[in-house]
Amino acid sequence: MTLSKQISEHFAQAYFGGNWTDVHLKEQLADLSVQEATAKIGDLNSIASLTYHIHFFVKATLQVLEGGELDAHDKYSFDLPPISKQDEWETFIQKIWAEAEAFSNAIAGLEDDQIYQVFVDRKYGSYYRNLSGIIEHTYYHLGQIVLIKKLLRSV
Repeated sequence: MTLSKQISEHFAQAYFGGNWTDVHLKEQLADLSVQEATAKIGDLNSIASLTYHIHFFVKATLQVLEGGELDAHDKYSFDLPPISKQDEWETFIQKIWAEAEAFSNAIAGLEDDQIYQVFVDRKYGSYYRNLSGIIEHTYYHLGQIVLIKKLLRSV
């Protein structure tokens, strides 16, 4: 298996399952009501805002992989549009699943030599650094989502 396909698979497992940890984003979000997704506990981020934040960087990087410009600024990465109805929440996560699948496919389509090339600008490092960083970032916030969900359901 090529390196790009391995990275693609690792990313897809974080979103859709089959990983070593046996925890993935789709499973954690599947049974959430909009009230749970948008609930705030103290000063913690809501599950919806964490989901938006995780995917913000996936979407920005997908744009680059599809030949576009990098247009992502950290300060906007928590700017979740208002979600107040169950159908809005479901539409939001369905869009995320579609973009995550497109992202995984785009990674798989990279040539292995491109993985070590500069990503957009030297200051961002290589494609490898950015793609593996996105996976690490996803798991980091996935852990927070799991804990917040447990807290919400223990009340």
